[in-house]
Amino acid sequence: MSEMATQINVLGNGTNIFDTDKEYIIPLYQRAYAWEDKQLIQLVEDIDDVSEETNYYIGSLIVSNQNGKYEVVDGQQRLTSLYLLLSCLDIPVKNTLIFACREKSNYALKNIDELVHENRSKLDMDRIEFGIQRGITILKNELEKPKYADRSAFIRKLSKVVLFRIEVPEKTDLNRYFEIMNTRGEQLEQHDILKAELISFLKDRTDENVFAKIWDACSDMSGYVQMHIISKNNEERNKLFGWWWTEIPDNKWSEYREILKKPDNIGEKFSINEIIKKGAPRSAEDAECDIDKRVRFESIIEFPFFLIHTLKVFIATNKIKHEDASKEIIPKLLDDKKLKDTFDNVIKYGIIGDKHIRDNTGEFAKNFVMCLFRTRFLFDKYIVKREYANDNADGVWCIKSLVASRKKSSAPKASYKNSRFISNGQHEKTNDACARVNVMIQSAMRVSYVSPKAMHWITDALTWLSIDDCKNIKNDNITKFNMVIEQIAKDAVKELFFDKCPDGVYNMGVNTPHIVFNYLDYLLWYDNPKKFNEFTFEFRNSVEHWYPQNPSEGTFVQWKDDVDSFGNLCIIQRNVNSRFSNMAPEAKKSTFGNMISKGSLKLRIMSELTEKSSDKVASQRWKDTLYKEHEAEMIRILKKACALDSELEA
Repeated sequence: MSEMATQINVLGNGTNIFDTDKEYIIPLYQRAYAWEDKQLIQLVEDIDDVSEETNYYIGSLIVSNQNGKYEVVDGQQRLTSLYLLLSCLDIPVKNTLIFACREKSNYALKNIDELVHENRSKLDMDRIEFGIQRGITILKNELEKPKYADRSAFIRKLSKVVLFRIEVPEKTDLNRYFEIMNTRGEQLEQHDILKAELISFLKDRTDENVFAKIWDACSDMSGYVQMHIISKNNEERNKLFGWWWTEIPDNKWSEYREILKKPDNIGEKFSINEIIKKGAPRSAEDAECDIDKRVRFESIIEFPFFLIHTLKVFIATNKIKHEDASKEIIPKLLDDKKLKDTFDNVIKYGIIGDKHIRDNTGEFAKNFVMCLFRTRFLFDKYIVKREYANDNADGVWCIKSLVASRKKSSAPKASYKNSRFISNGQHEKTNDACARVNVMIQSAMRVSYVSPKAMHWITDALTWLSIDDCKNIKNDNITKFNMVIEQIAKDAVKELFFDKCPDGVYNMGVNTPHIVFNYLDYLLWYDNPKKFNEFTFEFRNSVEHWYPQNPSEGTFVQWKDDVDSFGNLCIIQRNVNSRFSNMAPEAKKSTFGNMISKGSLKLRIMSELTEKSSDKVASQRWKDTLYKEHEAEMIRILKKACALDSELEA
């Protein structure tokens, strides 16, 4: 058996995944088919998001070859769902999916065409497995939506969907294997398969061991990477990160070989089958030296996305180009579903200088994993994260560095301090203020780009930190780091807002990008941090009108002309009472006063301005003049920050 995964297209040229001489058997220890609306609708939506230019990974299938048949150990829910989906698309499928000892399931699959087309007179409905019948109904209802009207386009996208079939070794205890997979609560992921492939490029046993240790340390996105290097008396950690655990790891493979050459106890092979048994046991000694239990850190991205960010950093720092100069070496979109394809493309077509990466894949694997280790160190130290301390259930934004706390009477422990953003020549007291600025601009970016697929600012930040062997850190240029992040925000505001409103009419309404509101709030905070000391960025994801677009019936007049103007817009949390949208400004101010006092700074200013005059109620006064004055001031602040002052003068 090959230790690498076999890539299978769900739909090929006149064939599909079930056109096989080997039946897929769902053993009795597996539960019955149970996917419902959430999973099935997500499956269809994922397929609809597929680009027709590249393959789209949708999961893995763990099987055991039993007497010429594939016994499905993991992935049967997805496999059965694909069987139902193909049938709902009227794509013929062979009856090669069999449930062991489940007569109703087998009867349903054998008569799948009659079920799909509701030919119930030809069926004994008492013999139909309910879960399969329900799945067909859900899929048909979803596929009948207008957005899937072009069925041929959907099928073309389906032809780009792949999964990996992985065979476990012979004589594997399948019940135990299934128990392990179930305990993990997740499928074998693309990054597991990618790890196995990159390790296969290495021919030296020590290199394989070193690669695996570094990869495993980086793959755990909780806490700090230093704490995922486990060894007796912290020997490896001390050598890699220095006595205080604060130094960025080296960029020399020979150093890693020397430090990490001792094999660990996770197994004799770095195959798919060993990789799924994630996590080596920690020693009692190291447990005492682990992260303070009162402090927990939550990364803003998961490992597959971190791999893509790191690959982009690796490409930028090594100036990797596509062999065809007219093509991009890597897509702009951060898509974890295309992780392996993205790496395969770089390996197959990438050129460093005049050398093809494919001609020396072992060197690529070594250099990439060193970049991964160093980039993870920089990510932990300089990119915002969520900190949960002292029983704080909500957590706070922070940018902190790990430092070893050493006392003669006990083993060293990890402590955390605000990361340094000042040069050594500046007074120590100013660092907390600099750290706060960095936290604020990064958290503004984080809440603006909710989807990890759109967090390009992380790539830009990590690239700046990594360029020319991290010269920006070593030369104390880290003092400019907040300016780097802020420039990314400025560029987004100019491109997505000012360039879209060239005539000075800022009426994008609810389509106004969230970054505009959050960057404006950052500027307002930066101008007066003492006044807004308690302000923090939260996930305020709903753009609303202060003067309502559709007033409650009979209360006050509808505003048609400038209701969508930026001056009349605010950003709030989506879970705020739905009544907010239809209420008059003064009613919002009194009813939602507590939310407003803790909300967006622009919203607070709008609320403060909403006052009646001697001749006008507050809502009428807002509609007539105040929104214009407010908009003019907010646009002035944004344009000044974005260096568009000349437009103000014009």
